[in-house]
Amino acid sequence: MKRRSLLALLVALLIGAFAQFGSPAAKPDRFLWQVADFPVGVACDPTLLNDRLGYRRVVNDEFNSITPETVQRWSVLRPSKDRFDFTQSDALVTWAITHKKRFHGHHLLWTNPDGHPQWLRDFQGSPAEWENLFKTHIQTVVSRYKGKIKSWDVVNEAFTEDGKLRIANSDQTPGKDDGSIWARHLGPDYMARAYHYAHAADPKALLFYNDFNQNISPQKMAAIEALVKDFKRRKIPLHGLGLQFHLDISNSNAGLSQALRASAKTGLLVHISELDVLTSNWKKNPDLIYDANLQKQHGAKYKFIAQEYQRVVPRKQRYGITHWNVSDGDSWITQWLKLKDWPLLFDENYQRKKIYFDYQNGLKPLGRSAKQ
Repeated sequence: MKRRSLLALLVALLIGAFAQFGSPAAKPDRFLWQVADFPVGVACDPTLLNDRLGYRRVVNDEFNSITPETVQRWSVLRPSKDRFDFTQSDALVTWAITHKKRFHGHHLLWTNPDGHPQWLRDFQGSPAEWENLFKTHIQTVVSRYKGKIKSWDVVNEAFTEDGKLRIANSDQTPGKDDGSIWARHLGPDYMARAYHYAHAADPKALLFYNDFNQNISPQKMAAIEALVKDFKRRKIPLHGLGLQFHLDISNSNAGLSQALRASAKTGLLVHISELDVLTSNWKKNPDLIYDANLQKQHGAKYKFIAQEYQRVVPRKQRYGITHWNVSDGDSWITQWLKLKDWPLLFDENYQRKKIYFDYQNGLKPLGRSAKQ
């Protein structure tokens, strides 16, 4: 009896381990990156990559491009004005190189104070000191990864929903800032200098501008198009546009198509840079159920995105689609916003959800008649 009890306990422990880390599923005929004719990427956390077998398995098998979710923010890279800490960033870059994954850097400048260390929020330097701070950071980071990181989001989220440059802070909530310390201290043309500094540090790196809500804000999309025209006129090195696509299943397909089309018309590379699709409409609803109907809508939205990206964006401009973390349990939607939701392709046990297969079908190259 004792022997049987011990065996039962061992089986239970193994089942528990598989539930936590994801059981080793049989390999499908092709993984996501093998289905698409463009890179399919994922935003990663190096701690989760190191600690969770299921997380690591999915990243290694399914994706061929890596973006750091948070470890290249100023708050992580720059613990003090005079000290950089590349520990976590280096670990992720090294893993990507070892596993032959493309690496897209994210990001050099962000307007949101969530990515800023407290010392930066409190910095009271002169305009010349701000310029030196900004230039030194960009060139130190880009130079460190020269030849290792293929591309960078240089500036992230510089425009408001009405298409204006973020400058003044109108959010009175403590610790919040919907403006931009960069524009306030460096002037409205700070972005042009940021791209010049990044290009000087690594002339071969591809430089992107990254933002969100282009699909629901024509004014923001128009501001980005104007930025591209201005940079082209002034020969400022800008090679691509990132569309974050933090979406809900209720988002209009027409709006998504329009944002992709406008981005493609610039002639730059187009990167769906931060993809997840919510089912909760950004609302806290503890009674929400991920039933068959919701899953059907969810899968249809993912499939549409994959197909429309191919229909609208010419092949030579497709920089790829990057998913914003791996599983529902790792997502910023469930972990940071605390919403009851299922925004990603893999469940909390790192198993493929039904929508994975809808999306995988959408990634398959379209017939010639459907392509531009």
